[in-house]
Amino acid sequence: MFIVLSPENPDPLYRQVTDQIRDAIASGELQPDELLPSIRELALSLDVSVITIKRAYQDLETEGLIRTRRGQGSFVTAVDPEALREAKLAEFRAELTRILARGRKFGIATADITALIDQIEGERHDSDS
Repeated sequence: MFIVLSPENPDPLYRQVTDQIRDAIASGELQPDELLPSIRELALSLDVSVITIKRAYQDLETEGLIRTRRGQGSFVTAVDPEALREAKLAEFRAELTRILARGRKFGIATADITALIDQIEGERHDSDS
């Protein structure tokens, strides 16, 4: 598991950790019953506070993505990929709602944003060729 923390990212460090572990679980990079690094190990490797990693693990446990067994460690749980997809779509919906609201303040129409998405997708396809 490879986690990269960015000081330029506006999200708190614990959320960056949470998001990257969640994404690794969703993509299958982390498999059910796989042992995660201990809180101390991960904190040391990322050069962050133990409290930061503890908060990330607690959030993941609350979401049902990991389970912690005292004295044994934290393990990835078996998750329904469709449920993860639906949760991610809900996140995207909330973010897009914020983007559209901000855009309206500057006179940017939904069609402008849709055109930007199409442009980005086109650039992505061009770079894949």
